[in-house]
Amino acid sequence: MDKHFTITIHDENGVKKFNVHKLLKKFFFYLLALLISIGLMAVGTILYLNYSVDKISAKRADVEKAYKNLQAEDLLLQASMQKTKKSLKAKKEELEAVSDSLTEIEELMGLKPIANADLLERVNSTKLTSKERATLLELIPSGSPVPYHGITSKFGYRINPITHKREFHKGTDLKAKLHTPIYATANGIVEWSGYHKRSGFGNLIILAHSYGFKTYFGHLSKVVVKSGQFVEKGKLIGYTGNSGMSNGPHLHYEIRFLQRPLNAYWFIKWTQKNYNQIFEKEKKVPWQSVFEAMSKIQIVKE
Repeated sequence: MDKHFTITIHDENGVKKFNVHKLLKKFFFYLLALLISIGLMAVGTILYLNYSVDKISAKRADVEKAYKNLQAEDLLLQASMQKTKKSLKAKKEELEAVSDSLTEIEELMGLKPIANADLLERVNSTKLTSKERATLLELIPSGSPVPYHGITSKFGYRINPITHKREFHKGTDLKAKLHTPIYATANGIVEWSGYHKRSGFGNLIILAHSYGFKTYFGHLSKVVVKSGQFVEKGKLIGYTGNSGMSNGPHLHYEIRFLQRPLNAYWFIKWTQKNYNQIFEKEKKVPWQSVFEAMSKIQIVKE
């Protein structure tokens, strides 16, 4: 069998023929196949490596992005912590200020400090509920008995406009036109209603209230309540006038605690909005005793 094959080459010099053994032919064939395989494997490897590199680059980008996000979150957390620290510091200062104010209120009210008590317990010991406040403002004189238009003569020493002598003015003279309606400033019993010559108040109404308080309404033109009658806060009791030792229409208004005269101005201005002001301004009243008495009444009601 012929195991040779002929290779013919044509060029400018003519035709040349070469005889090649078939085994060599197979060798070249397999070598070519091997080279092609190696080339394909190389291409596949390159593609795979490129894919892996892209994947690693993507992962690296994700890691870098996550790291940057963590850095940003860390900055935000630090800023938040700083803000929280400042807020806590401010709250601490506020609590210290509240504690100092509470101490002043406790002193004004005559409260003894509660041993080992926290701030909330101290606040609870000094505060009254809105209902209790409203009740207290009904039982103790508060607000103006006539529409408030100012004062003609204050509480304290003055020259009496009638006698022209220096004397202590126990009341507060409120500006009011003749026959202005007068209203009770707290629940109470009418202790006196009528003309009172000895005092110089002319037509006078005296109301007795809870906890030792009394109110006096002098120089009236007319009284509309009777002695022994119970009146509620806001009830009409009379009309302003110029009776007795008076140099013009007005209302002489007094508030007394256990017969001791108090400056009525602070009670006239006493409302829910400035509820605590009275404890600072009026120190002649043992407020803690009043609160204790009121608390007992509330317990009995419950």
